[in-house]
Amino acid sequence: MSNLDTEKIIPQVRRDILRMVHANNSGHPGGSLGCTEFFVALYYNVMNHNSNFNMDGQKEDIFFLSNGHISPVWYSVLARYGYFNVRELSSFRKLNSRLQGHPTTHEGLEGIRMASGSLGQGLSNAIGAAITKKLNNEKNIIYTLHGDGELQEGQMWEAFMYASGNKIDNLIATIDYNKKQIDGSTDDVLPLGDLKAKLKSFGWSVLEEFKGNNLNSITNTLKEAKELTFKEKPVAIIMHTEMGNGVDFMMGTHKWHGSAPNDEQLAIALSQNTETLGDY
Repeated sequence: MSNLDTEKIIPQVRRDILRMVHANNSGHPGGSLGCTEFFVALYYNVMNHNSNFNMDGQKEDIFFLSNGHISPVWYSVLARYGYFNVRELSSFRKLNSRLQGHPTTHEGLEGIRMASGSLGQGLSNAIGAAITKKLNNEKNIIYTLHGDGELQEGQMWEAFMYASGNKIDNLIATIDYNKKQIDGSTDDVLPLGDLKAKLKSFGWSVLEEFKGNNLNSITNTLKEAKELTFKEKPVAIIMHTEMGNGVDFMMGTHKWHGSAPNDEQLAIALSQNTETLGDY
């Protein structure tokens, strides 16, 4: 599975996202599309993981999605990697489906270890998992992804302080810095200021990735982040992306944060992502 040309997986993941959200007229395509390259890079090129899923994740890297509303991209990549059957993507947001709008654990979906969607909590959960790895003497890494609007939550900054203060150095937290949230730009809602300087002042090693929608670039940055682990500091990546990336009419605006395309818009979007490994 991991030997596939990962560049060819990206348009297929975009197609999955668009079709899932369209089918139920519900979901969050903007951030999902913007983070497609990140998920493909992480799961196919960087993370040490096993699609033969078990909940404890011993002796493998673990990923937590904190901004759980971008579940479509995660579901697509998990399915395409082999965690569960691709055909299950058609059940997205349906009653009694394992693929709810925000990831849940009670139905036992492979790849999901934490229910998420209540923003601000993912980093605290990830720190707990990282501490567990240390207690078990495992040399594995905990990865997280966060929305930039999520950093307006106070709990995030408590977690940033805790991680550095306790030298949680087997942790890599990536921030999707698209500067947009559901009500507008982050600068209009609540400015984040000099995010890099803030994270460094909180005791983190910080990398800034300005090409978050370039597969090779984000792959290299994730690998660089791995080289910084186990050096007594947690690692953060500020990843600049474009919300709605890969669909021209969804880019450059926050309006597709939580809106589904209609039939005509879906057709246009799919025509811009024609390469397929086989739609579900």
